[in-house]
Amino acid sequence: MSMFSAFNINASGLTAQRYRMDIISENVANANTTRTADGTPYRRKMVTFAEKGGQTSFSRVLGQAAYSHGYTGHGVKVTGVYEDYEAEMNMVYDPSHPDADENGYVLYPNVNIITEMTNMIDASRAYEANATAFNASKSMALQGLELGRS
Repeated sequence: MSMFSAFNINASGLTAQRYRMDIISENVANANTTRTADGTPYRRKMVTFAEKGGQTSFSRVLGQAAYSHGYTGHGVKVTGVYEDYEAEMNMVYDPSHPDADENGYVLYPNVNIITEMTNMIDASRAYEANATAFNASKSMALQGLELGRS
């Protein structure tokens, strides 16, 4: 694996986790949004990732790593952002709310702040891990240049 390949892999991880944190922040910011542009409550969004450069099966990668030591990754990419239709929307009784239905219930987004904050911690830790790996690669490259200078 070349040094620039390591930089690209770490940079793709940094970019993906940063995008994930942006989506989580959007979810938290809209946790009480009962009416969007289309007139419905905000719906929680989720990010999906995939390997850059195509899909590989785990068994093939494991076989290559165990026998030839020739497998190198290509990084990660964001494959999409989708709305969460699995979690139910929250119904709250508030007859004074402008978006209340005829029974006095308001449909709030399916955003759970505890879940979002847990996901934010996970994304920030993944971001930190990629930053640490990037800095380690950079340090190795600098040490190689110092050896070349001697």
